[in-house]
Amino acid sequence: MTAILDAVLPIFALILAGYLCGKGGLLGVGATAILNRFVVWLALPATLFMSLATSRWAQIANGHFILAFGGGMLCIFLISLWRDLHRGMPLADAALVALSAGYPNTGFMGIPLSLLVLGPRAVPPAIVAAVLTVCALFALAIVLVEAGLQRRRSLLATIGGVSLTLIRNPIVASAILGLAYQRTGWSLSPGVHTFLAMLGDASAPCALVTIGLFLSESKGGGGVPLLARTLMLKLVAQPALTAVLAFWVFPMPAPLPEAAVLLAALPTGTGPFILAELYEREAAVASRVILLSTLLAVVTVTWLGLRLSAH
Repeated sequence: MTAILDAVLPIFALILAGYLCGKGGLLGVGATAILNRFVVWLALPATLFMSLATSRWAQIANGHFILAFGGGMLCIFLISLWRDLHRGMPLADAALVALSAGYPNTGFMGIPLSLLVLGPRAVPPAIVAAVLTVCALFALAIVLVEAGLQRRRSLLATIGGVSLTLIRNPIVASAILGLAYQRTGWSLSPGVHTFLAMLGDASAPCALVTIGLFLSESKGGGGVPLLARTLMLKLVAQPALTAVLAFWVFPMPAPLPEAAVLLAALPTGTGPFILAELYEREAAVASRVILLSTLLAVVTVTWLGLRLSAH
C-alpha cells in the first residue's frame, strides 16, 4: 500500500501546489497558458521523441498485451464518444471527454507503479502502454477534434485540413520523427540524450501544476452526471474490460495480464487537459476528472495493486 500511495500522492501534491500558487497569484497572470504551451511545444515532444527513438520494439512489444490494453482503452474511448454524440455534444468536445474517460496516466504513474507492485518484468509492458496512450489514443483524439472544428463543407477539404494540422502538431510530429529515427538504427549522442531527458522530465510536473492553476481560476463546469459517468468509465469499466481481455480473450504469461489491468486502472493523465487548452476548448471537465480520478485512485488502485501483487 505504501508503494502505491508513494506513486499517487505526488501527483495530487503537484496539482495542489499549482492550485495554491494560482490562488495566491504567485506565478502571475497568464501562467496557465504559458506553462501549458511549454509542455505542448517542448517538454512532451521531447519525451515522445526520445521514448520512440530509443525503444527496441521487437524486444519489448507483446501482441496480446497490445490487444488487451489497447483494446480496452479504445473501447472505453468509443463508448464515451458514442454516448456523448448521441446526446448531441459537438464532436470536438465529445472527443475530449472520451479522452478523459480512456486516458490512463501511464507515463508519470504507470512505469514506477508497475515496477513497485509487479517488479522489473512489468516495466517493458508499461513503456508500451505509455506509448499507446500518449501516441495512438492522443492522435485519435486530435483527429476527431480537428474534424469537429473544421468549417469546410467539402469532405476532401476537411481531410486535407485535418492532415495538415496534424503534421504541424508538435505532439504528433515528435512521435513520427521518433519512429523514423528509431528505424535508422542510430543511437542518440550523450549530449542530445541528456538534453531531451532534462526537457522531457519537466512535462509531467509542469502539466500537473498547470491543472492546479486552472482549477484555481475555474468556477465550475462539466456537471455532476457527466463527471460521474466519465469517472465510472475510467476507474471501473476500463480495468474490468481490460481484465477480461487480458486474462481470458488474449491470455499471456505473468506479469503481462496483471500489468495490463493495473495500467488500465490508473487515473486520467494530463493529456486531455493539455489538448483542451491547446485547442481553446472547455477544460473544466478534463481538469476535474484528472483531479477526482487521482483522489479516488488512492483507494481503487491501492486495492487493485494489493490483489494483483498477491495473484
